[in-house]
Amino acid sequence: MSKLRFGILSTARIGVEKVIPAMQQAAHCEVVAIASRDPARAKAAAARLGIPKAFGSYEELLADPGVDAVYNPLPNHLHVPWSIRALEAGKHVLCEKPIGLSADDGQKLVDAARKHPQLKVTEAFMYRLHPQWQRAKQLVGEGHIGQLRTIQSFFSYFNDDARNIRNQPDAGGGGLADIGCYCVSLSRFIFGAEPLRVIGIVEYDPVFKTDRLASGILDFGRGTSTFTCGTQLAPFQRVNIVGTEGRVEIDIPFNAPHDRPCTMRHEHDGRVDEIALEVCNQYTVQGDRFAQAVLENREVATPLEDAVANMRVLEALVTSAKAGSWV
Repeated sequence: MSKLRFGILSTARIGVEKVIPAMQQAAHCEVVAIASRDPARAKAAAARLGIPKAFGSYEELLADPGVDAVYNPLPNHLHVPWSIRALEAGKHVLCEKPIGLSADDGQKLVDAARKHPQLKVTEAFMYRLHPQWQRAKQLVGEGHIGQLRTIQSFFSYFNDDARNIRNQPDAGGGGLADIGCYCVSLSRFIFGAEPLRVIGIVEYDPVFKTDRLASGILDFGRGTSTFTCGTQLAPFQRVNIVGTEGRVEIDIPFNAPHDRPCTMRHEHDGRVDEIALEVCNQYTVQGDRFAQAVLENREVATPLEDAVANMRVLEALVTSAKAGSWV
């Protein structure tokens, strides 16, 4: 096969508005089916996006032999159970972040995946595959900012809609799960290590009971990472990676635009180089990289063990916030 045939589990907004259109532009992806528990929604999404098949249940899609892989953008509490069912149906799985509700939840998917070694499973942390993050990793790794000492990241948006899944605790809502996971992930990605200890401060919405403002410090031994994420703040995102001889600043680190170049700055030797990255859609890159891993039997870009490790740090931050001490 030259293309991996994808079925989409649900008509989730991120899928129909961002991921599916991007995957349809990928060289190695073909979106052949979409499913919803509401048949009318599945048909409407299929018609809008030019998808050949629409199913009125997830089970029907998983039973289709014409589907090789599934993209799972279901609410967080459904990531693990439906990804496991997809594996049991013989499908490869590209699952949205965070991988589950907890590290233990994510480990269930790791254990299930090990029973199906011929199938590829990965967490959809698309940002790592964008050229700006590959360049940042290269600059740090090659010593172009000296010794890496600290990372500062900020990610926020405003959402006070009680109907939104991000504000529903039983579905795994909250800022840490939705956007704080990026701040933790990028820190581990750039340091190439796991933090030794963390400390967190978390504020909860009195009505939703989900976290709406969280800050944390991750201690990597040879340096630190600090972050703040919020779901009821003015929208903003920025990352600074600072070393002993320079720094890298990424303007739009997470929701990288797909229709114009991204910019980043590399400060070193008394000057600041502005770097413009080639125009690309990080969701298209993600789809192609996953498809190539399947079609060419390569390793996936982000193994499931990495996803579980990220969840472990997020849990430690919550534990720390409750205890008021380092964990």
